[in-house]
Formats: sequence, C-alpha cells, structure tokens
Amino acid sequence: MTSLRPLSSAAGAAVAAALVLVAAAPAPAQDADARQAAIDEVEALGGTVHDMSMTLWEYAETALEEQQSSDHLVRHLEEAGFEVEEGVAGMPTAFVAEWTRGSGGPKVGILAEYDALPGVGNAPVPERQPREDGVASGHGCGHNLFGAGSVTAGIALKRTMEEQGIDGTVRVYGTPAEETLIGKVYMAREGLFDDLDAALVWHPSTDTGVSNSTSLAMNNFRVSFSGQAAHGASDPWNGRSALDAVELTTHGINLMREHVRPTARIHYVVENGGDVPNVVPEQAGIWGFVRDTARSSVDAHYEWIENIARGAARGTRTEAEVTMVTGVHATLLNRPLQEAVQANLERVGTPDYPQSFHRFAEEMQAGLEIEQEGLDTEIEPLEDEPGAGGGGSTDVAEVSRITPTVSFSVTSAPAGVPWHSWATSAAHGRDGAVLAAETAAKVMAATGADLLTSPELREEARSFFEEAMGDEEYESPLPPGQEPPVGGGE
Repeated sequence: MTSLRPLSSAAGAAVAAALVLVAAAPAPAQDADARQAAIDEVEALGGTVHDMSMTLWEYAETALEEQQSSDHLVRHLEEAGFEVEEGVAGMPTAFVAEWTRGSGGPKVGILAEYDALPGVGNAPVPERQPREDGVASGHGCGHNLFGAGSVTAGIALKRTMEEQGIDGTVRVYGTPAEETLIGKVYMAREGLFDDLDAALVWHPSTDTGVSNSTSLAMNNFRVSFSGQAAHGASDPWNGRSALDAVELTTHGINLMREHVRPTARIHYVVENGGDVPNVVPEQAGIWGFVRDTARSSVDAHYEWIENIARGAARGTRTEAEVTMVTGVHATLLNRPLQEAVQANLERVGTPDYPQSFHRFAEEMQAGLEIEQEGLDTEIEPLEDEPGAGGGGSTDVAEVSRITPTVSFSVTSAPAGVPWHSWATSAAHGRDGAVLAAETAAKVMAATGADLLTSPELREEARSFFEEAMGDEEYESPLPPGQEPPVGGGE
C-alpha cells in the first residue's frame, strides 16, 4: 500500500513536455476485440478468482512465510499452462510464471502479492471477533485479493493470446513480503524485471482509481547492541548495558527529528530491551524505518542514524551493529499507462457489490463510530497532475524504475475504516470483496491485451519512462551481497 525523486528543472520540463505530447497524440490503435476477449476470459474465471481469494485469506501467511499461499497460486498457473520457476532471488516463496507465444515479444508483467499482516486477523464479521481457527494474522491489506486477481489476469491474458493469435509473453511474478518491502527489491536486484515492456499492478483499497501520487523512498534497518551482563544490584559496575545504548540511540533519533525536512518520516520499535530488571541487559536493539521523498535524502538520514548508534555504543562501552534489511526508491509514475488503465477501468466499471456487502460495510462503520457511507462505488478521475507523495512506501517502486509500471486500486473495504487493521482483514474475507479482485483482473487483462497489440502504447510508455529517468540508471539500494532475510521472516 503501495515518488519520483525531485527532478531538476530541465528534467521536470522534459516530463511536462512528454505529458503534453501524450495528451495531444491520437489514441493508440489497440485491438478492441482482444481487449474484450480478455475481459470475457476473466468473467469465465470467476470461480477461480473466488477460490484463490478465499484460500489465501484462510492461510493468512506473513512475510516470507507464505509457502501454502505461493504453492496454491503456482498450482493454478501450472494447470493453466504456465512454466513456473519457484524460489527465485533466494526466497522460497517467490516465483516467476511465464507463457510465450511466437517470438516471445512483447513482454508484459503482472505483479502478485499474497503476504498477510501479523496480529490483525478477524472473523469475516463487522465487529472485532477472533477467527474460529485461532489464526491471529490477517489480510488487512487485502493481498489475498491482490494475488488472486493478478494470477487470474495472467491466466485470462494467456487464453486471449491463444484464441486471438497474439504473439508475446505474459509473465506473472509472485512477489512475497511486500509488507516488509523485501520481495520485489531482491527480485529487482537479480534482474528479473529487466526485459519487460511494461508491468501492471493493482491494490485493494477503500476507493477505486489509478494511482497518481508518488510513494516515499525508505530504508528498513535494525540496530543491535551487545554489552556485558551483570547483577543489577550486587555489581552493576561490571555491566555494560545494551539497553542504555538503545535509549541513547532513540533519544538521538528523536532530537534528530527537529532538524530534518517535513517530508522525512522516522519511526522505530524497541525489539529487545533485556529480560529482567536485576540483570544488566547484555543484548538490546531497535527496528526502524526512515523515509523521504528522495532516495538521496533517505541515504543521508540513514548515515546520520548510523552515526548516532555508533556514538551511543561509544558512550555506553557497548558494540553496535547496524543492518539495513531492505530499501526502496520513490515510485516513478507513467502517464501513458495511467491513461490506458483509466480507460479500461471506466470500461469495466466498479463491481456490482451485493446488498449483503453494503450492509456489512454500514454495520462496521456504525461500530467504529464513523460516517456510515457504505462502500465507495465511484471511479476517481485521473487528475492532470500527480498528487503529492503519500506517507507510505512500496517495493513496486523498484519495478517502476526498471520498466514502465502502472498501479490502480479497486474498492474492497468500507469507506473510512482503518487500513492494516482487523476491520479490513474482516472485509477481505467476504464474498463481496472478491468482486474487487475480479474487476482488477479484467482491467489488467484488458490493459495487457492493449500493450501486446499496440506498439504505439508501448513506445509512448517507454519514451515517458526514459524522459522521467533521465540519466539515472537503476541501482539497488541493497548492500552488495546481502541475502534476503529468510528463515523466520521479518
């Protein structure tokens, strides 16, 4: 859930000029028959998208632990005729599924996520109620719908290519651990998106529309301190407190907040503060995120935090280890693809949600004491100019800086409810929410058909991408040689 770095005046002018050219150019000559065939194929796969959505909701597996979820999606893709490579980029739950006709080009990628969040599990009811099976995690971000909709889109596009005789490649990427911004970062470093002509992605939401605002660049890091245990009363002078080092570090970070620009966001939790009060803590640490609109600013803030941690270690006679778990850029928008998706979103329309889902929404809103608006069933217009960067970050940003990428959302939960919560987890386990995944699959399959049949659309998207990137080349934020944190997740 789910910004391009500040451009120089020359680069900004180039992007603006590209926008004008896109607006003035005639619509690309896409194949309307192929587009409608793709939509019809998704309609025929309604039972499949429901099965996948509900199965993933039941599993509710958290980041890098999504083995059952990954296996389930892989099985559907293999049965549909895709060749699947599992365990890519060093992550057992990551996969790439591919189907090719003819020469293999052009290549369209569809991104699928399927990780859940810890602690937000809930029965599919409008009030706080634990699941009967005792599972505490939940799809509070709707990635059960996300994964199901994306896989369905890939299967529908493959069928359309067969029926319509369209040459090219459709590739479905199983990207785990989005919630901790890990999956696509490590896959990008391995070059798995490098040969794509375009990438398509959607996300469940409380509204429907094409994403037209940027995300924040981010570093996800840990600081661990090692000291010396001692009795807290008998001989504390023999101890070196790792907790003291943590407290000095967090104090330094909080002082730092006054001296960074308002675009920056820094937040942390204390993961380990010791075991018992009468033992000087030998081990302690924090887990933190630092964000900003520009990758360069994140790098500068991160270096500052590293220095704070090293100073805290010196002041407490402990040892500090700072580890960057992962990092992302700000998202790069692509106007030609945004316009193509907007047209298909308006063509498909919002889901015809059943009355039971509308009632569910209003009951939940009443219980949360927020306005009883029900479900937002309008399609947001695509504004002429991008909006300001939101507070979140996404690993989709890495893909967007490698190939033209577009993202959109479809309403899957009641308006105004807190995201990443028990409320959205409950909503995403309802049959009505599955219609969001089906709608998203139609839009992605239709846009995929447009891309495969329209050289003009591909060229416009690529030209815009190159103008926006300028002289910048993608460089992974990951430290050289760092392996993904598998074997317990994050």
